Amino acid sequence: MKILIKKDLKKNIKKQIIESLKWIGINHDDKEYIQSKNINKHKEIAKELLKKGFAYKCYCSVDEIKEQKEKAKKKGIPFVYNRKWRDAKNLEIPKNVEPVVRFKSKISGNAIIKDLVQGEINISNSIIEDFVILRNDGSPTYQLSAVVDDHSMNITHVIRGDDHKINTFKQKQIYEAMNWKLPEFAHIPLIHSEGGSKLSKRDKASTVDDYIKMGILPDALRNYLLRLGWSHQDKEIFSQEESINLFNLKGIGKSPSKLDMSRILSLNEHYIKHMDEKKLFNFLKIYCVTFRKEIDNSKEKKLFSSMNFLKNKAKTLDNIYNNAQYILNDIIKISPDDLKLLDEFSKKVIKDFTSAFEKISIINKESLEKIVNELINKHKTNFKGIGQPLRIALTGSKFGPGLYDIVLSLDKNVTIKRLKMIE
Repeated sequence: MKILIKKDLKKNIKKQIIESLKWIGINHDDKEYIQSKNINKHKEIAKELLKKGFAYKCYCSVDEIKEQKEKAKKKGIPFVYNRKWRDAKNLEIPKNVEPVVRFKSKISGNAIIKDLVQGEINISNSIIEDFVILRNDGSPTYQLSAVVDDHSMNITHVIRGDDHKINTFKQKQIYEAMNWKLPEFAHIPLIHSEGGSKLSKRDKASTVDDYIKMGILPDALRNYLLRLGWSHQDKEIFSQEESINLFNLKGIGKSPSKLDMSRILSLNEHYIKHMDEKKLFNFLKIYCVTFRKEIDNSKEKKLFSSMNFLKNKAKTLDNIYNNAQYILNDIIKISPDDLKLLDEFSKKVIKDFTSAFEKISIINKESLEKIVNELINKHKTNFKGIGQPLRIALTGSKFGPGLYDIVLSLDKNVTIKRLKMIE
């Protein structure tokens, strides 16, 4: 795979593209191509097209083009340049006007592309205007540059969004004019937002960075994108190796896919649950450094040993980070709503638990269950009646990991200190 960087992309965007692909597990096997470095080659091909009669100089002013567009708009038809300078025998070339160079598109007949996804696409040549290949400042346009670069790089397959179909028909004519071998084309349906519109930056879920900030794992996003508009039997979960070996263009649907955030989170939960805990912990550390707060070295061992339960029901790395706050912070803060739940009964439960807990020498699930069961019988309540006030006292919230996991993940003196602060 090669990466072609368009000439109008800034350096930071170039870096973002490469890093995003690397993050998701795609490494390009050649240096990236900077389109702007090939401008002289693009201009050279434009001159050759002029020489062969496949292009011409157009001296229409900006106002003339604007007027043509307005007329087309009033008639409710797509704008197609009127080809005024296509046959300039009786026209006087204006002075001090730099022309654009237009490709001389076919006027009659139909054009056909055998698309690897959409099937055979047949359009009338009359709807393809004489498009600009060189601007009046001499710079090449996308239509020309894309063809020249793809040909120079021996590109065999052009795979892109189906909003580029009309561009493919334009570029096909350049290939034919230059007598170059035409690559295979595949036009992939666009991804739509959950509301059904074309996905855009406004959706705040259109770039890889958006998902990294959410705490989505690369394998989960790769798996989701693979299945978005593509299928292989009834299989849902794909390893990276399976993704490479099983993917083919034949499995891609022709209709747009709709972004499903709930499905992304579900897949992410699956990968969090089944991922090697050491690998998951490394992802968590990177996430915290980048978007939250670097994990204190003194907390790392305790946090790592608690990953087996902190990841339970976590849909994102951010969920794990939030579940771990009672470990990461020496001082916990109880929200006003949860503080209201610590009534006199709750405080009595906490006091009795603390008293029994201080006396035990071996702290494990069995010894903790014994204390809790005795308190349930003593106070004639259920597990929630005992567990909720203890969880609030130890973590600052009624939500979070299981009670036994919480106590076992804290030092005994820390547990006692937090409980006594409520008494």
